[in-house]
Amino acid sequence: MHAARNIALCTKDCVCLFICPTGATDTENGQIDFSKCLDGCRLCVDACPSHAIYLVAGNYPAPQPKTDAVRAVLLDLAKSKADQMALATKLADESDDPVFRQLCRTVAMSNRIMAEDCYREAGYMLPQSDAVRQLLKHLLVKHAKDESFPKDAVEALLAKL
Repeated sequence: MHAARNIALCTKDCVCLFICPTGATDTENGQIDFSKCLDGCRLCVDACPSHAIYLVAGNYPAPQPKTDAVRAVLLDLAKSKADQMALATKLADESDDPVFRQLCRTVAMSNRIMAEDCYREAGYMLPQSDAVRQLLKHLLVKHAKDESFPKDAVEALLAKL
């Protein structure tokens, strides 16, 4: 694990400069030199008065395979979030109250993000995944004679994957 800085929280107290045994911190550019940072040291994290420094894992474990039952639950949850997003969007569009509209739009966006996360966790919506490649190939075959279908764009996407 190595330290990283949330520059938005940093108040430039510079305690990290004095506490870091390797000189990995740099308040001029706001970055911490990962090559100098000692694995799991925490001295700067614990000393930072603005709580702007945190530890980041150097490597993450491989994602666990999902069973069909887990995928089904994730897809159901994603559908529920998509339905909630649609409802919040409809309420925002129909309201005359600007505060309520903003709240509804925020709820809609939050539900969209959660739905996308559920789809990703279920193994879909990953641009580089086999599911996306198969979908794009299927769409090319299905819409081969449809001149309004963006065949060039789909082929370009497939070439990049």
